[in-house]
Amino acid sequence: MTNRLGYFTLDTPDVAKARAFYAALFGWTFDEPSSHPGYAHVSAEGDTGPDFGIRQGEGKTFAHLYFKVTDIKAMCDRVVELGGQAAIPSESASGLSAVVCDDQGVSFGLWQPAQDHA
Repeated sequence: MTNRLGYFTLDTPDVAKARAFYAALFGWTFDEPSSHPGYAHVSAEGDTGPDFGIRQGEGKTFAHLYFKVTDIKAMCDRVVELGGQAAIPSESASGLSAVVCDDQGVSFGLWQPAQDHA
């Protein structure tokens, strides 16, 4: 058995603001009511991926994650429209990737797999 990502959080200074940003960017919905103060659990309806949520952070901390997308240019543009920042995507054998930041400065990555990448 290999080690797989089983759970992660995006630590952020303002959970409500982060919920709005990621709902607008990825269409995420959140379980209501929240199970813990300062935490928003991302709904997993039909999703077999890892469990995750957004958590009130003590400082500017984060996990660096890459979210798989089908059109990296469009998603980078959308990040900027929502008040975030996006680097120019770079190409590698696995596809295109870009480091971006949300509207509070939390960094994460976007990844558009190459056609032949499994």
